[in-house]
Amino acid sequence: MSANGTATENTTTARPGRGLHITLWVLQILLAGFMIAASGFPKVIGHESAAEGFDLIGWGDWFMYVVGALEIAGGIGLLVPRLSGLAAIGLSLLMVGAAIFNATILDYPVYTPLILLVLFVFIAWGRRYQTGLLLSHGLAKVR
Repeated sequence: MSANGTATENTTTARPGRGLHITLWVLQILLAGFMIAASGFPKVIGHESAAEGFDLIGWGDWFMYVVGALEIAGGIGLLVPRLSGLAAIGLSLLMVGAAIFNATILDYPVYTPLILLVLFVFIAWGRRYQTGLLLSHGLAKVR
């Protein structure tokens, strides 16, 4: 505890510099818009362009709705400062799954999910300070 009664920040990762912080916010806003409007929304409304690919997977419509909801939640999470790093991690994992499905079952190009994966990993890396604080505070409450 510090002299004023607040917990001291004990992390080894420094906050991002101003240029990186601005770059991350621009990426987060652009990718949030893409994940919500262009990727997630068509899935949750069952648009036929989204349904075609998910029909080929053969797991039913529920899988399309779950993926769409996860993409929208991740997009919103990118816009919430405390959650942006975790949202980027979650979206990275989703893109790994998308790349695997595209390459194996769907025979779709893999470059789009891989490009998005790189961008989400970059955001997760840039927001590691905030993610570390969030996780350390959450774990401290569990104890």
